Amino acid sequence: MRDTFLPFSTPTIDDDEINEVVDSLKSGWITTGPKVKRFEDAFRAYVGAPYAIPLSSATAGLHLTLLALGIKEGDEIITTPMTFASTVSMIILCGGTPVLADIEPGTLNIDPARIREKITPRTRAVIPVHFAGQSCDMDPIFALARERGLTVIEDAAHAAGTEYKGRRIGSLDSISIFSFHPNKNITTGEGGMVCTADEALAEEISLLKFHGMSREAWKRFAASGTPNYDILLPGFKYNMMDIQAAIGIHQLPKLDKFIDKRAGIAAYYNLEFADVAELALPVSAPYDQRHAWHLYTPLVRIEKLDINRDRFMEELKKHNIGSGLHYKAIHHHPYYRDHLGVADSDLPVASYASERILSLPLFPKMTEEDAADVVTAVKAVIAAHRRV
Repeated sequence: MRDTFLPFSTPTIDDDEINEVVDSLKSGWITTGPKVKRFEDAFRAYVGAPYAIPLSSATAGLHLTLLALGIKEGDEIITTPMTFASTVSMIILCGGTPVLADIEPGTLNIDPARIREKITPRTRAVIPVHFAGQSCDMDPIFALARERGLTVIEDAAHAAGTEYKGRRIGSLDSISIFSFHPNKNITTGEGGMVCTADEALAEEISLLKFHGMSREAWKRFAASGTPNYDILLPGFKYNMMDIQAAIGIHQLPKLDKFIDKRAGIAAYYNLEFADVAELALPVSAPYDQRHAWHLYTPLVRIEKLDINRDRFMEELKKHNIGSGLHYKAIHHHPYYRDHLGVADSDLPVASYASERILSLPLFPKMTEEDAADVVTAVKAVIAAHRRV
């Protein structure tokens, strides 16, 4: 057994990120300033989006996007049950109603056929989530959206660097919302970005993010700016800070290398676990796509073991191996179960996955020895608890 604890994830922060943050602290630009603009421009160019709006979190991005679209009481938005709570909580907080459509086995992405079944005259939008960094099958989703007059909002929290049929997520015919939380493929500590081709929507979100001031409101304190300002509409305090952007400026050029390292570890896991009957491994989608491997999420076939998934994770800890839970399905949380009135039988694939899924360690700083320790620990726990 290894001597030190291996966490499920840890950010890769080097001296260039640290030095850039120190430079920000010394410069006097601590909150939104020129480095936010630098990061915005670099990220927009990387994904190929006409417009990008940096924010304090992806949750803020979801909130402002829904508000800018005019989501109100009575409006329904279809999304996946295999996501973090923010995806559905922002719908509710804007007055809308989340409608959960079941997922595909294997990829665990939302099933386009199940989306169609959930559409009603009240449906306004669809929020597919690119689970674990693998793109949803967007063509049938876009076709359905065009047919029924729906807006597509991609929850791309896992998908920085993900590609679908040769195009990066963020450049498709939709609104894409990215996360830079510390366990994501790149980080700004906390932070998010909304990418869109809709100039009017981008302007609305930019106004909402900072008290309804103009997009360049931060320049009022610069030598070329003016201290005068106008409030154009009521807004929030969802702006990204230069201290955050200072990290992102140096994270973004490393993203592709980070993904390559993650993909290598995932391939090693797939090879080592290929003959382990007690695990159902992640499945690659059949269409052309680039998986960003934000997460590695096998399903533990608990029917073959004498312990459940939660106990499995506890047993891994005894081997100094951390793990994560991404995700317990939305309808398995008490509030959403009661508020939405969804039963397991309504979402059988998501319900099955929710009881069995876990995330194994996967991050760029991992060594070959770390990955081998994970494999050894997983196999040891299975061997100790295999049903006979």
